[in-house]
Amino acid sequence: MFDYVGFFASEIEDLQRRGGYRTFVEVERLAGSFPAALRHGPGPGRRISVWCSNDYLGMGQHPLVLAAMKRAVDESGAGSGGSRNISGNHRHHVELEHELAELHGMESALVFPSGYAANDAALTVLAGRLPGCVVFSDELNHASMIAGIRHSGAEKQIFRHNDPDHLEELLAGTDPKLPKIIALESVYSMESDVAPLHRIAELAREYGAFTYLDEVHAVGMYGPQGAGKAAELGLEGRFDVVQGTLAKAFGAAGGYVAGPAAVVDAIRSFASAFIFTTSLPPTVAAGAVTAVRHLRRSDAERRTLSEKSRLLHGLLRDYGIPVVSDAAHIVPVLVGDSVRCREVAGELLERHGCYVQPINAPSVPVGTERLRVTPTPQHGDDEIVAFAAALHGIWERTGLPRRPVAEPVA
Repeated sequence: MFDYVGFFASEIEDLQRRGGYRTFVEVERLAGSFPAALRHGPGPGRRISVWCSNDYLGMGQHPLVLAAMKRAVDESGAGSGGSRNISGNHRHHVELEHELAELHGMESALVFPSGYAANDAALTVLAGRLPGCVVFSDELNHASMIAGIRHSGAEKQIFRHNDPDHLEELLAGTDPKLPKIIALESVYSMESDVAPLHRIAELAREYGAFTYLDEVHAVGMYGPQGAGKAAELGLEGRFDVVQGTLAKAFGAAGGYVAGPAAVVDAIRSFASAFIFTTSLPPTVAAGAVTAVRHLRRSDAERRTLSEKSRLLHGLLRDYGIPVVSDAAHIVPVLVGDSVRCREVAGELLERHGCYVQPINAPSVPVGTERLRVTPTPQHGDDEIVAFAAALHGIWERTGLPRRPVAEPVA
């Protein structure tokens, strides 16, 4: 008889040998004290500082968001009670979709339980129902986009990351009569770089391509009212569908797409991942719509985050600590080895009380392992200085490679 359990045990052993095995740190967020948290494990919880949260602006701890969620749970209970089609279509979902459509200047929006589900569902429908569709996908697109394209069954052509010349070469070599979708992200979180959105919008117009823009790491963070990178660059309306998340800058959970009413309605009507799943709890939707409304009115959080990110980028540059890119708010510190990446993260946590999750393959290519650091508006300048100094000390002690130092550190 086949040893099923033994097979999977050997798979895990092999993953551990290759340095790709993932371990979780048990963290308890402390309401009102972000980025402070308790790390649980043997013995009493230890207070730590979180440096890798996707709650980029700290909205998951914002008093207005918490108050809205408390009201919603008192009014409506814990869960939604069903799918959107069967008893789970709550007024908070409808309000949230209206708010998101307005944020992006689109006719309609649709909310999903996660950003992954939104990408998978939307691309499955869009690419799968267009006859003979060819999808042009950036090579570093998120796994959820890759899954949606694969599930669609459409032909896929991969263009080199942020390389519009290669994209144009592929577009020019495709039958002009076929439907085409260009799928890309605006901000790539593992690289902290930004797509050449102007050029890609021009190529889409020139070659008659439909555009699908993932703004997960940009909504709430950039542009007027937090509408994203495309809006910041004056390209609002140049991308046909915008996909975003409620789990990062907005501090809640869930994902969404926004676009023309007929396109969004097609996703709503044909996407199995939307039809056959329980909708977001009303309390989560209520918190999300409160966060979206707040960030449409307030630039304070975005301004402060930009200042904190520039401070950390500058300190690491002065120390010669390699960072993949400084084009966005994320600070991807390059280590380049899976074992050493885990060791650096471990020393930061155990010795300095700073929690950063090591990012290893397959999230990033082998040899580019990194720490994906996310300073927030709630990190004090003194904390940022201390964090950079801690990294400098680890680099000094372990002999990790540096980049040339721009100028002496004071």
